[in-house]
Amino acid sequence: MSVLEHLHHPEKYWKILFKWGILGTVMGIFGGLLGAGFHYALTFVTGIRGQHPWVLFFLPVGGLMTLGLYRLFRLRGNRGTNEVIDAILNDGNVRTAVAPVIFLSTVITHFFGGSAGREGAALQLGGSTGSLLGKLLHLKENERVVLTMAGMAAVFAGLFGTPLTATLFTMEFASVGIIFSPALLPCYLAAISASHVSGILGVHAETFPLEKAAAFTVVEGAQLLALAVLVGVLGMVMCYCFHQVEHLAKKRIPNDMLRIVLGGAAVIVMTLLVGDQRYSGAGMDMALKAVAGEANWYDFLMKLLFTAITLSAGFKGGEIVPTFCIGATFGCVVGGLLGLDPGLAGALGLVGLFCCVTNSPIAALILSIEMFGSANLHLFALVGVIGFVISGNWGLYSCQIIQFSKSRMVKRSSVEKEVENLPE
Repeated sequence: MSVLEHLHHPEKYWKILFKWGILGTVMGIFGGLLGAGFHYALTFVTGIRGQHPWVLFFLPVGGLMTLGLYRLFRLRGNRGTNEVIDAILNDGNVRTAVAPVIFLSTVITHFFGGSAGREGAALQLGGSTGSLLGKLLHLKENERVVLTMAGMAAVFAGLFGTPLTATLFTMEFASVGIIFSPALLPCYLAAISASHVSGILGVHAETFPLEKAAAFTVVEGAQLLALAVLVGVLGMVMCYCFHQVEHLAKKRIPNDMLRIVLGGAAVIVMTLLVGDQRYSGAGMDMALKAVAGEANWYDFLMKLLFTAITLSAGFKGGEIVPTFCIGATFGCVVGGLLGLDPGLAGALGLVGLFCCVTNSPIAALILSIEMFGSANLHLFALVGVIGFVISGNWGLYSCQIIQFSKSRMVKRSSVEKEVENLPE
């Protein structure tokens, strides 16, 4: 449309602004309420487990409860966040039952001590709610896709208190190399509204501002380059381990009930060998300790192993907060060995690994600002961008579409899969 045509039909754009302004804000209010409720539910059960560590021994029972929920609501075969990605790429249809089931099953995982996050649940919870609202309003298929994305951004922001990250991540992570700009207005309004609502209800972002800008000399540049390369390699290893453990678990133990019971038992045995429950739950507390400069050399390996076994067994939650923990503890330890400040290196590792495994470089940069401030943005950009390229087309989500391959720098078919990354 030319500028002249635009000026002759301004009402079209005002209608779009009004329509999606209302829908995005409404979705944000619901998302903020859901995010806050989800936060308090997880905090409550985690507190109970902290007071009664023996509940860990019932983790296999929690696994059976999770399977029972999915069978009761006829959600067998649900692929978690990958199913929501499919909805974004296709018709925006996420089954309504996903919302209550993922809410309850994630609470079960955290209550009994599984090593899993919460953002995957937030994306599914928001996607299901947005899809339901789209159906109730009889929106067109493409409009339902947008509202599904707005729902995802809303609950993500309501839970984490990072509205800009939620907006960009929702628009960026489904198709690598493409930002779905038509969803910008509703996603942003949903995220900012949800963050405001959850903030009123007492849910605030977990931030650790780094107010002092680090020096950047030739020596520091070489150290940062080495850290970035190692973070990129860790991203590949992490994605491979997650996919491979899940593949082997399903292949060797095809029975869902037996697999989740044995997986729960494995987590119990590993916890007893460790001697405490530091690797249970999401791991955000450990990530923040690493950003403060405190981490054991083996923490990132143990968290990776605990989370891979928990999720491959069939427990629900998410991978991103464990990614924060793995990246922060790795950066803290390796950065210290390279001569960097361990706390700063922990923050760089957190953001860098998130960028690598989600293939979301812009969202990662925004995350660095919302979590750590803008004083060292150039350092986060360096580690994130280098790690993003080094990690190739690997990612946590097998349903991501690689629109532009990092290695070939050309557009790929929307149906072409990066099959070399995943076991058959």
